[in-house]
Amino acid sequence: MYNPTVARLTYRALLGRRRAAILFILPALLIVIAAAVRAFSGADDQVATDVLGGFAMATMVPLIGVIAGTGAIGPEIDDGSIVYLLAKPVKRPTIIITKLFVAVGVTMAFSAIPTFIAGMILNGNGQQIAVAYTVAALVASIAYAAIFLLLGTITRHAVVAGLVYALVWETVFGNLVAGARTLSVQQWSLSLAEKIATPGAISSDVGLPLGIVLLAGVTAAATWYAGQKLRTLKLAGEE
Repeated sequence: MYNPTVARLTYRALLGRRRAAILFILPALLIVIAAAVRAFSGADDQVATDVLGGFAMATMVPLIGVIAGTGAIGPEIDDGSIVYLLAKPVKRPTIIITKLFVAVGVTMAFSAIPTFIAGMILNGNGQQIAVAYTVAALVASIAYAAIFLLLGTITRHAVVAGLVYALVWETVFGNLVAGARTLSVQQWSLSLAEKIATPGAISSDVGLPLGIVLLAGVTAAATWYAGQKLRTLKLAGEE
């Protein structure tokens, strides 16, 4: 279910000069913000939670997921080059699984690592806040990559749809509307962070068992459906 050639081509597409530059912007901004906050206010657990929860988890992680998830397959479908890959003797679900692995790896690298660094800068992992948010970023990366990879297979406007989801649903509704929080990848991931951190340091609107089930279920469903959509994609002249 993993093809090294497909993985290499996907990594090359995701980490090209332009896309890699975009991927570096948000992590760099998070670290700059963390350093500035620490310099002005010192080590403060509540401030660390506000920065990591309000910027890293609510904005940075989903946006990086959009870039990596949609970029893993969307451009190939848009420009038609996917037909060359589909013409090879590689099962289409294998293509999806391989691209998901790549998208997850890129999302984790550009979200979890800077989250940990920022957390250590902000309060030196006081109350296990840095580690908790890092784990939340890791598990969120898996779900986001699967969701946005699916969007890349079903619409030519995957980036726009992904941005609407990441910025409107996760950032606005996920933080302001109580009912929407239970349908937020961010909140599902924070259920793990809440368990890891010192009690009371981080809160989530979703319990840990439900959060794990929803993360696993959405990831599996999105991956399966993306495989089905790619399976039904017809090559030119194919009947």
